[in-house]
Amino acid sequence: MTIEHTGIPISPTRVDIGRHDLKRMHNLARTLFRLSRRDSYRQKIYPEVPEIARFDPGHAALMMGYDFHLGPDGPRLIEVNTNAGGAFVAWKSQMRDLQGGDGIPLSERFQQRLLFSFKREWQDFSRSPRALTCLVIVDEDPPNQPLYPEMVSCRDWLVSHGVDARIADPGELQTGADGVYHQGHKVDLIYNRHCDFYLEEEALATLRSAYLAGSVCLSPNPFAYGLLADKRRMILWSDEVVLRQLGLSAAKTRLLVEMVPLSRLMCDMDAAQLWDERKELIFKPVNKFGGRGVLMGKSITRKRFAELEPDSTLVQQIVPPSQVTSQEGESFKVDLRLFVYRDHLLGVGARLYQGQLTNLRTPGGGFAPVRIV
Repeated sequence: MTIEHTGIPISPTRVDIGRHDLKRMHNLARTLFRLSRRDSYRQKIYPEVPEIARFDPGHAALMMGYDFHLGPDGPRLIEVNTNAGGAFVAWKSQMRDLQGGDGIPLSERFQQRLLFSFKREWQDFSRSPRALTCLVIVDEDPPNQPLYPEMVSCRDWLVSHGVDARIADPGELQTGADGVYHQGHKVDLIYNRHCDFYLEEEALATLRSAYLAGSVCLSPNPFAYGLLADKRRMILWSDEVVLRQLGLSAAKTRLLVEMVPLSRLMCDMDAAQLWDERKELIFKPVNKFGGRGVLMGKSITRKRFAELEPDSTLVQQIVPPSQVTSQEGESFKVDLRLFVYRDHLLGVGARLYQGQLTNLRTPGGGFAPVRIV
């Protein structure tokens, strides 16, 4: 099976990662997943999330993404994503770098790991030996999404493994008394790529009802997002005192404090001190995604600073990205992403960019091959 990537840039520039750094990143992802399973952690989080995020559907979340910057002191966590895109493109770039040329297949190891995650999600949800039959990849207006070609690749790959896979907008789904349907076919599992993480939009009302009724497997889902991907969780992960109160070991507490940049809500900090220290900080709206509304402190104006919403702005220590130089001598910033299922590493990808934030528009940038050294 080949991976088409029309419209999704793949960079020819390779990124090297030390084996120790990769192991440390995976260890962090594993620690956070296991922390999210603790009742003490959940009870700490529940008052801070909407009701739908307290509903446990009984399964995990497909294709979690843990994003890192790699500095002189090792990798530091930037954010966690529950609808992390790019895995298929990342592996396309990886295999093309190893073998040369286009039209090459996904590695068998990656396919096995990924297929296992889809099957495991269905089994944990259904508690049934019946095989996963019908799956729908859902996003808002999919053909106009930047990573739509990757969704097509994912759909075709699932079809090649015997799953009736489709791509649809939420408005194309119908809800019956016994579950969710697409074009007359009952849906077993919805691979959720939509960015309304708490299913709050009116267009997702029927899907929300079906999810809460337990009539469809939705993965990833609001429960996983609330536990791991809501930006406010980084406040807890960077607080040594709270981590120890939750019963985390000294070693795991040290790992989190070292790898998660100090994060606080703006409303919990002194505004005058924030302004004085702004050049070392980054300001992130907790209710937006994909870098929308993110402001670097060094470039913020007094007027814009005063307009920030203190209750919904995360203030975080800046972690500068590492850089790599192309054969042409051009410098690119590097964003690393671990693709993880539960606490199992599926693989690692890199995105190269210039400017303030990761994007897929930098000439010569995009998804890049990774070599473990």
